[in-house]
Amino acid sequence: MSSPRQKLLLATNNQGKLREYRTLLGNLPVDISTLKEAGITQAVDETASTIPENAVLKATEYARMTGLLTLADDSGLEVDALNGEPGVKSARYAGEHASDIERNELLLKNMAKVPDGKRQARFRCVIAIAGPGLPVQTAEGTCEGRIARESKGRTGFGYDPIFIVEGMWRHMAEMTMEEKNAISHRGKAAAKARKILERLLHQTK
Repeated sequence: MSSPRQKLLLATNNQGKLREYRTLLGNLPVDISTLKEAGITQAVDETASTIPENAVLKATEYARMTGLLTLADDSGLEVDALNGEPGVKSARYAGEHASDIERNELLLKNMAKVPDGKRQARFRCVIAIAGPGLPVQTAEGTCEGRIARESKGRTGFGYDPIFIVEGMWRHMAEMTMEEKNAISHRGKAAAKARKILERLLHQTK
């Protein structure tokens, strides 16, 4: 008789993240649900000052609300020429309700006078996993690259259209999901998070 599948709450309603995580966490013996599917309408205020702290904050709070094993991430784009901005404020860079296009346009405007040799940047993702009676565990991944001068590509989301991956000379939004997951910050963090989840699921059998 097989062991019952465990529920895993993905602490997001971002459809781009959801698509990626359903692929990245595929084949794990879990039933994944989103905040909406779990009936959670209360948003956790992302008040922390760093990406890791925000990930831990969201994971622990949503695990407390639901009693479920919870995976939350926080990610951001760090631009060297902008002293690491937008960083932890990446999703709110152009205002609380701005679109991806508006955020990209603002970043390109702020980078307009930065020469090609000084446009280095990286995506950073930290995943936190929390659950009732469990210590919080984290996994981190980064993807190095530079900021382009224009948007290209129709896949991905967020800042993908203006990010050129180091050594690949393509905008991240020009890649297939499989190509992106193999090299992205979220893909690298999720590979480590899978191992954490596998250990936790083995312990609860």
